[in-house]
Amino acid sequence: GEDLFDGTSFERFVDNLGGHIRANINYDPSHFVLQQLDYLQFIDLYHDRIKAFHVNDAEFNPSGRQGVYPGLAGLDDRAGRFRSLGDGQVDFIGIFSKLSQYGYGSWAVLEWECCIKSPEQGAAEGAPFIANHIIEVTQKAFDDFAGTAADETFNRKVLGI
Repeated sequence: GEDLFDGTSFERFVDNLGGHIRANINYDPSHFVLQQLDYLQFIDLYHDRIKAFHVNDAEFNPSGRQGVYPGLAGLDDRAGRFRSLGDGQVDFIGIFSKLSQYGYGSWAVLEWECCIKSPEQGAAEGAPFIANHIIEVTQKAFDDFAGTAADETFNRKVLGI
């Protein structure tokens, strides 16, 4: 569920369940932006437990009057607020790269909670935004540009030895 927003709480939860394999994470970077938590390092730490991904954006713009705790400010006047995909501060290129690096193969679900943009526009822009960020993982090593095995005879001929 989305009741556990940080690694410390999640680790405690997993410990209380004896490390049960079904204690997993629905990763939502927007909540981490609002908490000012390093959401990319979170993937490094907990990638084996991330089983779902809410693709949701947010922004955090603190001032001398307001920070992480919004006090009595309305949703659209808070320092931290949810935004439509691409309108906030979440580094989706970094997130999709890390999830791909760790072999994530589950859902990337659009979650819309913008305080400014309409849900219709958010959905119309959000679906292609996700599709454009999904990484087709390569099956070749980055330095295997030729796609062939080494040929010692050819290499010696080219080098003149």
